[in-house]
Amino acid sequence: MSSDPQDGASTLTEGVPPRVNGILESSLYVESALRSAEFYERVFGFQVIEPERRNLNDNTRLCAMSAGDRSVLLLFRRGATPDTNATVAIHLAFAVARSELGAWERWLPYQHIVIESRTTWEHGGEALYFRHPDGHLLEVVTPGVWSIY
Repeated sequence: MSSDPQDGASTLTEGVPPRVNGILESSLYVESALRSAEFYERVFGFQVIEPERRNLNDNTRLCAMSAGDRSVLLLFRRGATPDTNATVAIHLAFAVARSELGAWERWLPYQHIVIESRTTWEHGGEALYFRHPDGHLLEVVTPGVWSIY
């Protein structure tokens, strides 16, 4: 085994795991990748990164969308990918600046999206909860929810 710190092997002998930079991808299982992509484009301004936007349709198995600086939202058509098929509602939270929460509170109803609830967390974070067209619970949340955010 190499002890060169450049190859990460030294962390094995120290009992410290290699560093993770964050979660790159999050997945939702949807009835229509096209309808869901249109929702995320309209509501969040996310962009389709694969397949090419003009090739996206209701039968598309997977649509990848840019969701912020370095995050990818994967929209899988339900039942189209063996061994990775959630059949219940999932929760996703999107980080927003505290100064933007009021804009989100106005934007969502403007997009005909019902805000189901507003919560203020113990550490001062505030969140708005609403639904994706397939029933997934979505949240926009400010810093102050977790010790790391």
